[in-house]
Amino acid sequence: MKSRLIHEVQGQRTYVVVLDAGDEAMACLQSLAEAERLAAAQVTAIGAFATAVVGFWNWQVKDYERHQVNEQTEVLSLLGDISVDRAGKPKLHLHAVLAQRNAATLGGHLLEGRVRPTLEAIITESPAHLRRLHDPEVGLAVIKL
Repeated sequence: MKSRLIHEVQGQRTYVVVLDAGDEAMACLQSLAEAERLAAAQVTAIGAFATAVVGFWNWQVKDYERHQVNEQTEVLSLLGDISVDRAGKPKLHLHAVLAQRNAATLGGHLLEGRVRPTLEAIITESPAHLRRLHDPEVGLAVIKL
């Protein structure tokens, strides 16, 4: 993974992040978020995965149903945010739309994504901070404004 701060003004920072073949997307982006202390950021990315795991939130059991994707896919859209959890640690929340070879799409909450050949992301942090708090009814930490 390579990253570069390309813009900074009045508390807003913008990074370009390029992941290489073999990089695990969630781990790399989490590492960058921690190193740069990102607390309120938007993430967009495109590229491709060799394999991925996407999740679907099961309301009844309050957990993600995991769906393994064991084929090369194009990352048509990877969108989400970075906030901070109760302990102040950056928390990624990303959703992906992936295209299969036959042009069918699938998607969900990104749990894992092994990059091949590249993933190109833009991360823009705002000066305001997004905080996630656990919501017992939802079963997840959600942003509280």
